[in-house]
Amino acid sequence: MSLCLMPALSFARSGCVARHCRAAASAIAAGSSLAPGDSSWAAWTDTLKSVEVYGRRPLATRQTLKGAELQALSSTSVADALKYFAGVQIKDYGGLGGLKTVNVRSLGAQHVGVFIDGIRVTNAQNGTVDLGKFSLTTMESVELYNANKLDNCQSASEYASGATVYLRTRLPERDSVSLQLRRASFGTYMAKANVQFARKGWKGFIDAEGLTTKGDYPFRYHSEYEDTTGRRQNSDIDYMRIEGGAARGGFASHIYFYDSERGCPGGIVRRLSDKYVNVGREWDRDFFCQASYMLQAGRHRMKVNAKYTNERLRYCTDYPENQNTARVDNHYRQEDLYAAACYGWMPTAWLSVNASYDMRYSKLGADLKYFETVHRLDQKLVTAVQTNWRGIQAAASVLWQHYKDHTAVAAGAADPIERVTPAVSVGYTIGGVTARAWYKQIFRVPTLNDLYYTQVGNRKLKPEYTKQWNIGIEHHHTHRGWSTGLQADIYINKIENRIVCLPLKGTYSWTMMNYGYTFCRGLNATANVRRTAGEWMFSLLTSLTWQRDLNRTDPENTAVYDKPICYSPTISSGITAIAGWRRLTFTTSWLHVSERMWSYADPEDILEPYDNIDMKLSCLMPLGKGVDMGVTLEVNDVLDMQYEHIPRYPMPGRNYRLTLTVAL
Repeated sequence: MSLCLMPALSFARSGCVARHCRAAASAIAAGSSLAPGDSSWAAWTDTLKSVEVYGRRPLATRQTLKGAELQALSSTSVADALKYFAGVQIKDYGGLGGLKTVNVRSLGAQHVGVFIDGIRVTNAQNGTVDLGKFSLTTMESVELYNANKLDNCQSASEYASGATVYLRTRLPERDSVSLQLRRASFGTYMAKANVQFARKGWKGFIDAEGLTTKGDYPFRYHSEYEDTTGRRQNSDIDYMRIEGGAARGGFASHIYFYDSERGCPGGIVRRLSDKYVNVGREWDRDFFCQASYMLQAGRHRMKVNAKYTNERLRYCTDYPENQNTARVDNHYRQEDLYAAACYGWMPTAWLSVNASYDMRYSKLGADLKYFETVHRLDQKLVTAVQTNWRGIQAAASVLWQHYKDHTAVAAGAADPIERVTPAVSVGYTIGGVTARAWYKQIFRVPTLNDLYYTQVGNRKLKPEYTKQWNIGIEHHHTHRGWSTGLQADIYINKIENRIVCLPLKGTYSWTMMNYGYTFCRGLNATANVRRTAGEWMFSLLTSLTWQRDLNRTDPENTAVYDKPICYSPTISSGITAIAGWRRLTFTTSWLHVSERMWSYADPEDILEPYDNIDMKLSCLMPLGKGVDMGVTLEVNDVLDMQYEHIPRYPMPGRNYRLTLTVAL
């Protein structure tokens, strides 16, 4: 458990009750993470009846899906799960294998940090993470934080994003093996094997998955000037994913490999010849291995992180069928080395101090014309203080970042970037209600594509700054099988020097530029109700987002000034209901997204609002001798609304998935 919302700690009775409870409470107050296997856990485990010690509420705005609720969702990837959170917009570029990125409170995908077991997933080339590559079957929880997650020993990288997504892998309590087969719409077949082990203090898993799909779903595109029906072509994907993890005590490790080939179908564009077909292809090969080690000695805690990443990408449109598309066959190679040293100290029961130094080396090579290999050294240093005294909580951090690039290209590398950014959080808890406020200033450095992409990159780009203000309230209550949670936050975001791509040298020659100032104000709210009664279980999860994200760049340009930012909806909401009885579970979810502008050229250029309803029915049947069989039927987009996240990239309509699982 973390320094944020704590479940009660249960201890067994002995003569050392006061001493153990004081030690546990002090550690929690300072932000310690207690879990079986931690070096400090054994010292706090004796034999007594339930003495409950409650930790403080989170200062950051946090949303969580975990355990049975996470697995009950009609979701297969991390991107599917995040769409249930307030303030999140998913960009999906169509097709079953399309790129999926997440945008939180309209900050942009590059401002969202994604962490697996506390170590960041990075992409120095374009700054985004394709969340469709990560499966939910290996995850214990998915968490979204606005502002900083506050632990008393965490890396500087965890302070360096406008919002953070934390993925925690599930570690087993016993040995098990499971096999899974899936048949789904549009020629989709999937096979998966999962092995879990827990012995001699070690816990771990190996998960392997293969999928193939034609992705040839029907679509209809209707506008004022055209009404087109057809079948999506070149939307196939074949991929293989293998990953595993192992942990013991304070040590944890994770290894991941992903290999895919997919079609890039392009947008639905009506051509006079009716012969235009985009047959672009993309090949991805991603690998990373990471490890961390935590050591606690009294009031001191130390942690080291290490990671190596190797990614290969090939994008090819050099085919005779592509008569109206630039023909390219580009290969990209990216390597990344990361290391961090973190230190946490709790001098008193109400004060903790955290310091961390992170270093990352990135290398990007490509066979583009006039492109030279780019090397980037990224350094981060953070100092943070947290306190909890008589219900008053406060935290402050100062983050230093330094980026330096090297390239042999004649134009030279961009100038080094060095900045210091602060963050402050305060909160007060009384009667189970926590009021909080926080301010965070952060920036994102231009990606290597922004700076060095052939004929587009601009080495004079400045960092993109964000300033965030937030005021919120949170309440949780548990009584006689009922559990309720309420959370609401009002926020303001300002982004300066926004990095955009503009056609400054003609229609076909684009350039990266610092252009724009945006002002966003909004409201996020969530309400959750859970009930257990005998063999019945009910959960109701709701979320609501209202926001106005406005262009405040140029008051003289009345055509766009104070107009909504493209792709930013005013209203988005969701309701998820889960009912379980014995070995049956039924889940239904409804998501609503209001209309969004996608171009300033014409006020009529809007993406229509849509409602998406998914349903899922699961049944677990024991076959005897420790063998269980599970059957799951999913119906997605029940209303068959072929909505769009990106114009002319229609999403699949109603589709089905049937999954069979055998576990022993």
